[in-house]
Amino acid sequence: MMKQDDHLMTSRRFVPMFFTQFFGALNDNVYKQALLLVITYGWIQQQSAPISTLNNLAALLFILPYFFFSATAGQIADKYERSQLIRFIKILEIVIMLIGTAGFLLGNLWLLLFALFLMGTHSTCFGPIKYAILPEILKPNELMSGNALFQSGTSIAILLGMILGGAVIASSEGNLLWISVTVVTIACLGYLSSRFILPQKIASPDLKIDWNFIRTSFQTLSYVKKIPVVFMILLGNSWYWFYGATYLTQIPQLTQQNLHASENVVSLLLTFFSVGIGVGSLLCRKIGGSDINIKMVPYGAVGLTVFALYLAASLAFVPERTGELLNLKDMFTQGLVYYHVMIAVTLLGISGGFYIVPLYAMMQAYSPRSHRARVVAANNILNAVFMVSSAIFSILILSILKIDIKILFIITAVLSAFFSIWLLKRLQPLLANVPHTLED
Repeated sequence: MMKQDDHLMTSRRFVPMFFTQFFGALNDNVYKQALLLVITYGWIQQQSAPISTLNNLAALLFILPYFFFSATAGQIADKYERSQLIRFIKILEIVIMLIGTAGFLLGNLWLLLFALFLMGTHSTCFGPIKYAILPEILKPNELMSGNALFQSGTSIAILLGMILGGAVIASSEGNLLWISVTVVTIACLGYLSSRFILPQKIASPDLKIDWNFIRTSFQTLSYVKKIPVVFMILLGNSWYWFYGATYLTQIPQLTQQNLHASENVVSLLLTFFSVGIGVGSLLCRKIGGSDINIKMVPYGAVGLTVFALYLAASLAFVPERTGELLNLKDMFTQGLVYYHVMIAVTLLGISGGFYIVPLYAMMQAYSPRSHRARVVAANNILNAVFMVSSAIFSILILSILKIDIKILFIITAVLSAFFSIWLLKRLQPLLANVPHTLED
């Protein structure tokens, strides 16, 4: 890691924000993974719908707040002092996890799903603040490093969250008290970290908040469309979430149907992908330099296409199997083709780090200071739209048209190539004509 990155990880300006974000992402994924497992294995008895329906409902409930509340959250983050807002949001997280605890201990599925919706709302409110605050606490030449560390930390938190959630559920043998203690403890750690975030200058104290979320959502999107360079950056960010959702959602099915492997192999592939994103994020800063620039994005875009095709080709050579599913050891002993799959997934993660870190840094740098949190809110709305579109797209290909998952990966890779070429052709001339920071 670069010396500047080491400096940031000891900085009073950065470290409290880093760990507040880390514990928030960790708790999101511990709770979601635990909920999916208790639904899948029937430890909540009042399930009146098929498991697949409940799992998809859970995913939808977590995304819905991004549609409803992002624009309002952006306004609040621009109007009020952000360190106080973060502490308030972290107190709410503790309350939400206590509601989730009641759901676990009472065996009440709908209370658990309600807590999941509230966690999505918590993340929606925190999102505009965390990305708007980075340009305030970091110097311009630290912004690439800060975003690289943020993305790496988030990837590690997501991975640890999924592993920890699964491990606590598996080792507790149906006693849901332990997962309850885990999520409440992590929420408390997040609040403790937030206590050390430095006070921030209020971006737009005279802003009058419009509580009509439909109107404000359209107004927020209309505002960013008037700044072409910012709007194109947001579209690039959102494509990453479409692409990532398309691949990550299919990993369990890919593992079972194409690799003929067990649930542990799902975790293995997710680990390789998450580690890849973390490595790519840090390499992006090391190779691309500290200046805010786009030069690593084309490399990431090429990787997202080439390594997706590599993954599809690797899957085509996986031998047909019957009988017992492959375990973790088998993935390393049953032939080179499985190594190709693992390498392809890792390289996809690294490419994603190359692609997304510069775009997030540019989003923050080129957003007008008084509207920065609302720009992040617009980004969250577009991300949610693209992620839902990814789900519909995948259902169309896999369930309605009954096309093989390898073909879905190839189609997505080709679409990514066309989108990236279009994005870079539009974005590069815009970047050449704007200063490093847009003023109001």
